[in-house]
Amino acid sequence: MSTTKPTLLILAAGMGSRYGGLKQLDQFGPSGEAIIEYSIYDAIRAGFGKVVFVIRKSFAEEFKGVFEPKLAGKIETEYVYQELDNLPEGYEVPEGREKPWGTGHAVMMAKDVISEPFAIINADDFYGENAYKALAQFLKESTIDNEYSMVGYQIKNTLSDFGSVSRGVCQTDENSNLVEITERTKILREDGQIVYYEGDEKFPLEENTPVSMNCWAFKPGFFDQLEEDFVSFLDESGKELKSEFFFPFVVANSLQQGKISVQVIECDSPWFGVTYPDDKPLVINKLNELIEKGIYPSNLWK
Repeated sequence: MSTTKPTLLILAAGMGSRYGGLKQLDQFGPSGEAIIEYSIYDAIRAGFGKVVFVIRKSFAEEFKGVFEPKLAGKIETEYVYQELDNLPEGYEVPEGREKPWGTGHAVMMAKDVISEPFAIINADDFYGENAYKALAQFLKESTIDNEYSMVGYQIKNTLSDFGSVSRGVCQTDENSNLVEITERTKILREDGQIVYYEGDEKFPLEENTPVSMNCWAFKPGFFDQLEEDFVSFLDESGKELKSEFFFPFVVANSLQQGKISVQVIECDSPWFGVTYPDDKPLVINKLNELIEKGIYPSNLWK
């Protein structure tokens, strides 16, 4: 059992193309809190000792100006930067590429500042306090270097009313171990049924299908596998202008090769997120409900 406090790695480098702005900094709580602040508050309560933000240099000053005054003295903070030109030696950004390289590349940016077990989350998703308790418990108790974990949410609880979503659709065995994860990039509810599209073809999904919301627990060795697979990705797809390297792809490949095991933790905490501007009022209402129940104070850092 590990006595080292785990680290929380927050993927916050996205530019919010569908949202129309930096949703990482948008205010949702009654005292101006961003969603990310509830995640950090829950992580501190669960026993995490450090938070690492993956951001862009273009908004670093604004970002730090919001979070540093609130978090100073409460948890250790580190910042790393996901930039297009941060590539392995011998590789270049193809002319005309503007799109980031994806979540796998974002996670790689933290290799030099994380040497302990760590969890990964999205900046704009609310996972609930039980998710952080489960992740912290797993990271403290797991002693096997290639044993990872994922918090699984039912697909029906993760959709947006305002457009399609991307999710890692999971298949598990009888012991709740992950067998397969497949990234589906266009999932929505149509005519009362959850479906996903591949091109023009439509396929159904069961309401209770577990999906990844990018809420994972890893050991430091995962960084080496990411770097190895990123080179393969660049060789195959690096010249495409919109190709992306998602870290669940690395998990899926490693699973297939028998290199790792992944325990899927079913979580009864509510999940909600912000993909579109119209999602905002819903998130505000849900946070207010949790505050009324006494789960969060009306001012997180007072």
